Order: sequence, then structure tokens, then C-alpha cells
Amino acid sequence: MKIFNYALAALFFLFAFFQKNDVDPGIYHNPSSLDAALWLLFYAIIGVGFIVLNFRRLPLWFFTLAIIACLIEMSLSGPGLWDNLFGEKPFTMADGSMSAADPRVELTREFFGAVIALIAVLFQFWQVRKRRGDGGLVE
Repeated sequence: MKIFNYALAALFFLFAFFQKNDVDPGIYHNPSSLDAALWLLFYAIIGVGFIVLNFRRLPLWFFTLAIIACLIEMSLSGPGLWDNLFGEKPFTMADGSMSAADPRVELTREFFGAVIALIAVLFQFWQVRKRRGDGGLVE
């Protein structure tokens, strides 16, 4: 499991690295440095969580905050996904433009990024419960 955790940590650090393009005005209309920094930090913390799991259990507050952050991001980006799926324009995740005039692409990507992060956090939580052996809640 340790090798798998290191691989997942590397993947989330890679996700964090890719957030640097979110401040590129050539890609985004009026990019938000704060939003990009928060996503970078979010992915990096999940990556650190996978490394820490190789040495000790993560505390319950970590999972509580991470799950709340995932759900908040899903609720913020969900309307963009809904519009992308059921709106007047055809569904796309690979549109060349992620402008403010049509933010569906970026919101859809952010929604699925939050889903991937939520799955990762739940997997971390599962590991902590499994390691404890009794299936009870973490301390």
C-alpha cells in the first residue's frame, strides 16, 4: 500500500503543479490567482496526506475539512456541469476557450476535480479505518 500511496501523492502533486495554468490570461478570461492558489493548496494537501498515511494515521479533522472542501467545490461548480450537460450548447470538456462568456468547460473540469479529490480523501479514510482494525472512527 505504501508504493500506491506514494504514486497517488505524486499524482496529486502533479495536479497541484498543473494549477499554474489557471492564472494564464492566454487561456482564461480574467483569471483568478486566488482560485488557482486554493486549488494548488487543496491538491497538495491531499498529496501530503497520502505520504503521511505511510507513517501514521491522519486525524479526523483532516477528513472533515477535506470532505467539506470537496462538497463546497462541487456545489460551486455543479451548476456549470449541469449547464454543460443539459444546457442549450452541446456538452464539451475539451473546448478551446474557457472564457467568462462560456465558463461551462472550466466549471465541469473543476467539478470532476473535486469528485476525484473526494474519492481520494475517502480512500485515505478507508485506509485509516482498515489500519485500525476494528472499523471504528478515527481518533
